[in-house]
Amino acid sequence: MRDKILIVDDEADIISMLKDYFEYNGYEVLTALGGQEAIKKAQGQPDIILLDINMPDLDGLEVCSRIRAFVSCPILFLTARIEDNDKIKGFGIGADDYIVKPFSIDELGARVSAHIRRERRQRDLAKVRLDDKLAIDYTERSLYYDKETVLLAKKEFDIVELLSLHTGQVFSKERIYELVWGYDSDGDSQVVAEHIRRIRTKFSAAGMKQYIETVWGVGYKWVK
Repeated sequence: MRDKILIVDDEADIISMLKDYFEYNGYEVLTALGGQEAIKKAQGQPDIILLDINMPDLDGLEVCSRIRAFVSCPILFLTARIEDNDKIKGFGIGADDYIVKPFSIDELGARVSAHIRRERRQRDLAKVRLDDKLAIDYTERSLYYDKETVLLAKKEFDIVELLSLHTGQVFSKERIYELVWGYDSDGDSQVVAEHIRRIRTKFSAAGMKQYIETVWGVGYKWVK
């Protein structure tokens, strides 16, 4: 699968040059000629974003601030000049690097590649393979079985996270409720049994074995 890059600049010539370069080097390229268009294109979840700071409709700092709500990939600012205060502000709202114009396109390509490799290493560290088919990404809060995503609701994942991180340890329904819902939550620990029933139904639908075992009279545990 090709890495996807979003290039945002209000200068069409720069867009064209960078698009040609990154397509030649095997990237899938998305482009935007302004801030508003960039926000829409960022919803395509690129692997990295090159973002010009000085744009007439919406500057890059504002774009970065808005898209950080739904984009986690590296964002590299392109800028003709940068003051320390602007740099501090940019890092504060989610920028990962600055590229000062004019730049060497090969150096830019190397820095883009380095950021993507670093991001991939971090994702790989967060994803724990529990057996030949099952993997859980605790950062993305995703569960994969046989390379397919198994969709879990928030509390369902919270239960899976708790039990899978403590393989073999038995948790009572009351303890699970305290740890997942909190001491001050209104409700009944019986809700835990219903959530585990739903988890097991989803595991069965995905062709998985039942990793959550009932210890009668005590509670539940995660088994390998």
